[in-house]
Amino acid sequence: MKYIVTINSQNYEVEVEKGEARVLSITAAAQAPITAIEVPAVATVSTPAADAAPTIAPAGEVLAAPMPGTILSIQKRVGDRVKAGEVVLILEAMKMENEVVAMHDGTVAQILVSKGSSVSTGDPLVTFS
Repeated sequence: MKYIVTINSQNYEVEVEKGEARVLSITAAAQAPITAIEVPAVATVSTPAADAAPTIAPAGEVLAAPMPGTILSIQKRVGDRVKAGEVVLILEAMKMENEVVAMHDGTVAQILVSKGSSVSTGDPLVTFS
């Protein structure tokens, strides 16, 4: 199924199939497409095993919302290096604060939400390079 999600005046066309989401295109609200990208969306709130070797995030990887909620705080800024399992932002859902963590080591390329933003499951939150 395809969905169009609007975040911070940008429309994200997202295709969801068998539990995996891909961002098909990003457009400014009521404007022509800015760019088209194909990256897998990653949704998680778990941390990697302590003995597992960290992996490097592929270019353009998207950290997606694991559940619907409200962004309480953003712990990282564009350009910050993150390690796998490190908290990137805090998402409030059902009156609980949930830590959304990086799946891989990488660098924050883009933050797509702001404090107070409402998000749905699968919405892109942060991209890594």
